[in-house]
Amino acid sequence: MRRFGWMAMVVVTLLSPSICAARAQTVDSSAHASPLFTKRDAFLGVGFAALTLALLPMDRVIAERLQDSATQSNRFLAGAATDFERAAVPGAYLMGGVLYAAGRLGHLDRVADLGLHGTEAVFMAVQITDIVKGLAGRARPSVVGDSVPGSFEFARGLRKEKGYTSFPSGHTAKAFGAAAAVTAEVVRWSPGSRWIVGPVMYGSALMVGLSRMYHNAHWASDVALGAGIGTFSGIKVVRYNHHRRTRLDRWLLRAQLSPGSDGGMALKVFVPF
Repeated sequence: MRRFGWMAMVVVTLLSPSICAARAQTVDSSAHASPLFTKRDAFLGVGFAALTLALLPMDRVIAERLQDSATQSNRFLAGAATDFERAAVPGAYLMGGVLYAAGRLGHLDRVADLGLHGTEAVFMAVQITDIVKGLAGRARPSVVGDSVPGSFEFARGLRKEKGYTSFPSGHTAKAFGAAAAVTAEVVRWSPGSRWIVGPVMYGSALMVGLSRMYHNAHWASDVALGAGIGTFSGIKVVRYNHHRRTRLDRWLLRAQLSPGSDGGMALKVFVPF
């Protein structure tokens, strides 16, 4: 829990200027909706696809270097890898919930936006990766007797255990989904923060992917595709909800947190009929 406390402090520090601006300016950000699809999306998709294909022939070499005995015996690397994995799961869900609750309690619509859309992006990334994992049926590097990078088999991931759900990396997709959503939301409030929040969020997400490779759970190309899926999930969730808010989005962003009869907090959702 101390680790999550430090994570929360870092996020609050990074976002504090934008949160102050959100408190002073509560204009509905959907009033300045950007196009849902742009040419940049196509370039981004081609870039991630090219990176994934480029890493496929290098998967074996990269995995062997990361599994070298000297690398694996490094206590700092081992501890950092574990911490970054926990930052993605369950950290991404916890952080989204905390920011949403803080936004509703403090009547900060943009902070609630941040928590809600970050969580939505993570769930969207999970759904996409689970489908691709099941259909690709790729063996994880740790699967004994079948740990070769080219071990794909259509729908094998739906028939067997998790050892055949390597492609793409779900942890990486979740981390990049949260990073993309947070960055996109904050840039809407304060465009100048792009060069501070972006590198921190995406850099942390990249470390999650590297930690999965360090623990021999994924190939490098798994991480590349997971990063692409997560990035698109975060960008599209934010852009769509500010382009045309969903009914669920409107309901939850109108919800109020108030003291409950049992001494806890109650969430009141106003559903229009």
